[in-house]
Amino acid sequence: MRADARRNYAALVDAARAALTEHGAAVSLEEVAARAGVGIGTLYRHFPRRLDLLEAVYRDDVEMLAHSAETLSDSCPEWEALEQWLFVFIGYASTKRVLFHELVDAIGKDSELLTHSRQVIDASVTRVLVRAQQAGVARADVQPSDLLRLVGGCTMMPNLEPDQQERMLRIVLDGLRS
Repeated sequence: MRADARRNYAALVDAARAALTEHGAAVSLEEVAARAGVGIGTLYRHFPRRLDLLEAVYRDDVEMLAHSAETLSDSCPEWEALEQWLFVFIGYASTKRVLFHELVDAIGKDSELLTHSRQVIDASVTRVLVRAQQAGVARADVQPSDLLRLVGGCTMMPNLEPDQQERMLRIVLDGLRS
């Protein structure tokens, strides 16, 4: 891809993410193109179907979770890496609910994209959790899937204020600390 095409692609994915977060699934592709500063033709050259754009946003966000787990594990003490990754995950989970449901409706929960995404998320949480457990700072009896369900649950209630969501995550973290 040429440099300008890569910039347009990234701008479209970023604009779609922001628009979906603000307006949910009802956002129009015209609004996404306008936010990205490109014409609708450019959007359709990169993403011939709306689903292609949604998949790109979802894939990009899941890869960001994996990158965060890797970066935090390499640069932070064990507990801090786990805690910071969970805050990244809670931000991801609270904004991806609508996108996830639209993808499941369109491609099915057992699609390659969603199966791969689950594997990446599982590997990411396992990386930060097991590292904290091996250092003795996180309970040894907690499974990665337990932690994802607990933290994911902190994002599921409608109209949840960010400060309440953070308090709920802190309660989970308090229960996780060994």
